Amino acid sequence: MDTQMILGKQPKQHRTLWISDVHLGTRNCQARALLDFLAYNEAQTIYLVGDIIDGWQLKKRWYWPQTHNDVIQKLLRKARKGTRIVYITGNHDMFIRDFIERLDEGKGRTPSIEMGGIEFVDEAIHTTADGRKIWVLHGDLFDGVVQNMQWLAKIGDELYMLALKANRWLNLWRAKMGWEYWSLSQFLKDRVKNAVAYIDSFETAVASEAQRRGCQAVLCGHIHKAQKRDIDGVTYLNSGDWVESLTAVAEDTRGQLSIIEWGKVSHRAFKTETLNTETSVPTAPEYDEAWAANVSNLLNTSRQAFLPKIMGWGK
Repeated sequence: MDTQMILGKQPKQHRTLWISDVHLGTRNCQARALLDFLAYNEAQTIYLVGDIIDGWQLKKRWYWPQTHNDVIQKLLRKARKGTRIVYITGNHDMFIRDFIERLDEGKGRTPSIEMGGIEFVDEAIHTTADGRKIWVLHGDLFDGVVQNMQWLAKIGDELYMLALKANRWLNLWRAKMGWEYWSLSQFLKDRVKNAVAYIDSFETAVASEAQRRGCQAVLCGHIHKAQKRDIDGVTYLNSGDWVESLTAVAEDTRGQLSIIEWGKVSHRAFKTETLNTETSVPTAPEYDEAWAANVSNLLNTSRQAFLPKIMGWGK
């Protein structure tokens, strides 16, 4: 992977950024690292490629610390300043997908909704600066387990969370030793034969559908493995995640696409998250009623979708 980011005083300017699988609402979300990334990177368009908010975990227990709220606020602030932000729904934030699909009412339109200056859609077509078409989707529709055996997918999700918890303690120790972040889950994905075969099949299926749709590239998330490779003439890209790999995909003004490995570029990002110390993020903006209302509406929508009415949030 080509890491082109160099930390400096001025933010790096991109034409487009793709971020996926942030999993806000979980203890494993690297929100501080993402805030650090958003502080040093600007773009004309930002795609949030699904699973930004983790509805599966929030439905079981409400966990929403200030750093997770700060991520929402940061994105809303960027939208207010002119950045186009497109939210592609995923399986963990399916409550948003269900909501916007109900708006379609069987009329055959592409379901979408806008809130706080952010567009919410199921998928999108992005045209690069050099004229290539990229099909952008989360990718869960190509995961047979998620689509046909959701109960099994949720068991797998729980096992994945246990692996992340073990990994968090391991990296806390590594950080104290001055060593860089290491992903246990990524290590297993790269070496377990069945996992490698599954990922390859997933990538091939997504690339094949993109070609059928007349696109020269496809970009997704879902499997938490950042990747850029050619599959039968189609450029396959995966933006990774902000739970382990801390990666994003960027497009420059010439239309060139690359993966940013923020966990390697900014080692302090993970350390500050695990050690619970101060991190270098922009000063919070001055209070603005409209801006605060957008944040409040988004969080209230989440609560109403996840929590039962008997808890007082569904009224």
